[in-house]
Amino acid sequence: MATAEQLQALIDKSNRIVFFGGAGVSTESGIPDFRSVDGLYNQKYDYPPEQILSHTFFERSTEEFYRFYRDKMLCLDKKPNAAHYKLAELERAGKLSAVVTQNIDGLHQAAGSRRVYELHGSVLRNYCRNCRKFYSAEYIKESEGVPRCECGGVIKPDVVLYEEGLDDSVVNGALNAIMQSDLLIIAGTSLTVYPAAGFVRYFRGDKIVLINRDATPFDRQADLVFRDKVGELLSKIEVK
Repeated sequence: MATAEQLQALIDKSNRIVFFGGAGVSTESGIPDFRSVDGLYNQKYDYPPEQILSHTFFERSTEEFYRFYRDKMLCLDKKPNAAHYKLAELERAGKLSAVVTQNIDGLHQAAGSRRVYELHGSVLRNYCRNCRKFYSAEYIKESEGVPRCECGGVIKPDVVLYEEGLDDSVVNGALNAIMQSDLLIIAGTSLTVYPAAGFVRYFRGDKIVLINRDATPFDRQADLVFRDKVGELLSKIEVK
């Protein structure tokens, strides 16, 4: 099993680190992941979460979508954990060039990270579908039924739903960062959700580190594999 000392050595000699993270990065902040044994996908609702969080469901059953969304997706009281803070520290030190995340919670930015590519958007941004006026996550949380703009338009979260494509500018930025990196740290993701999981194939650098509590399809390609919690492991890293 890989050791924190081995990870420290790789980080020490790298200057263009990219961190690619999934739901497991935020579980230590109290935000449930989707596919673990106790995640959202294994809880019982009138509809499966994959269906509720789809573009079609949003269009046809907007009020039901928001009932689930407010209850399960808006974790506005959660705070960054040790992983988020360590990544921000690495960026300030000039070691980490970007965070690429599948998460929509905004915790990387809350911890101080500046260059963050949010592949699936963010619950913190919400826009009127008519006039594009911005609304906060707090506004959505406190609203009832279908949240509407003062112009009468329906407000939609800036979150990529199933059946929707990723934002081209975010994709291009993330891929460029990965292609230019010398160390890719993949953490808290099963690497089974595409197209995001396919991003790691663009890595042209030297070393890959994989941190995930379960096995992934990319374990054999990684130079170091950890089964630790992301925050617990990264908290052992010293930024030099």
